[in-house]
Amino acid sequence: MPALDIAKLDLYGILEVTEDATDKEIVKAYRQRARKCHPDKNPDNPAAVDLFHKLSKALEVLTDAAAKAAYDKIIKAKKAAKARHRVLDEKRKKFKEDLEARENASQDTKVTDLEATKKLAAEIERLRKEGSKLLEQEQELLREEMKRSDLSSHGATEVEVSPKLRVKWKSKKADESNGGYDYAKLKSIFQKYGEVSNLIVSQKKKGSAIVEFGSQKAAVAALSLETGEKDNPLTLSWLSGQPCFTGESPEDRAYDAGSSHMASDTFDIPIIPQDPPKQMFSFSSPQQPMSSQERDFESIVLMKMRQANERQKLIEQMQKEDEDEKS
Repeated sequence: MPALDIAKLDLYGILEVTEDATDKEIVKAYRQRARKCHPDKNPDNPAAVDLFHKLSKALEVLTDAAAKAAYDKIIKAKKAAKARHRVLDEKRKKFKEDLEARENASQDTKVTDLEATKKLAAEIERLRKEGSKLLEQEQELLREEMKRSDLSSHGATEVEVSPKLRVKWKSKKADESNGGYDYAKLKSIFQKYGEVSNLIVSQKKKGSAIVEFGSQKAAVAALSLETGEKDNPLTLSWLSGQPCFTGESPEDRAYDAGSSHMASDTFDIPIIPQDPPKQMFSFSSPQQPMSSQERDFESIVLMKMRQANERQKLIEQMQKEDEDEKS
């Protein structure tokens, strides 16, 4: 943005701070306003893009001592002129305007105005070449904050309210068939109701398992409809992710199991997460912003890690219960 255009802007007004604001207050104001008008949050609003650009320029100029001094000199001159203009009556105003017209015709006045504009232009060009480290840091922090916010909202349901059911049936310790229910048998039973994200069959505690569904709807249907084999029925209960119902009957909560899709075999074998490859976290520097595809890939990697951690927690929980029962 040319220096002449920046001189026309009210940079303090854009940031909503006073002219005696400290650098700390200017940065705080930038953060608050930039969060609201960031282009990623307002993809269909061209005005937001323009405002975000002006906010960046305001932060850049007003936190650089030399650029701020050049800008303030022009702004103070304009305000002084306006103040003089307001206190003059119509007759004196006419006299003033005639006087200023004659003064503006002189070479000295033109040189002074030109020098002030050139000074600001030089400072703006210097900032353009050097780059504002503070602006880069603030914009990088803003990107990271938005990224964490998106990931949190994307994974909150899965991590915090993941629908899991505890499954029990009769089985003797010496029964190698585990009462007729093994991993494949149980998965075949529960995937009728929807996606089975994870299934853990206790190896130490016979007749016990935990099944994690991809949706609450599938978990509710399984809890409402599934009884297992007649000669050895299954007992199901909520472990986590139980929805809140208000006056609904079990029949109202159930849905047509025949219309549900079959679960994928993505998690047939529980996976214990290993240390991820370092290249997965080669995040782009502020000078090289990530593309939307890179951000999506990064989000998927982190989401898969959270899923793996959740499965590991289930395994550890089952092992702890087995040890508690032994003791």
